[in-house]
Amino acid sequence: MKALLLTLPLCLFAAQAAQAACYADYKAKRDDPLRLHYGVAETAAPCDQPEAAAQDLRPRLAADGWQLLAVVSLFGEEGLEKRRDSAGDYFLRY
Repeated sequence: MKALLLTLPLCLFAAQAAQAACYADYKAKRDDPLRLHYGVAETAAPCDQPEAAAQDLRPRLAADGWQLLAVVSLFGEEGLEKRRDSAGDYFLRY
């Protein structure tokens, strides 16, 4: 019983850490005429799986006619502010 009481808080902490927000910065394009944009989006993918993030972002971007070119990086909340200006109108849009 004592071991259970000691491991329960650790399990809860691990579950909370696993659910931490993950963000992707990405590049996308539209054709005819060619337009490019850099953006930042929250993703449901784990922060160590760029392909899962790409799969998450593709349909959201496609709904507005954008094609995902690349997931540049994945990061937590600590990386949001330094990317805000670069992403402009595409900061947390998708």
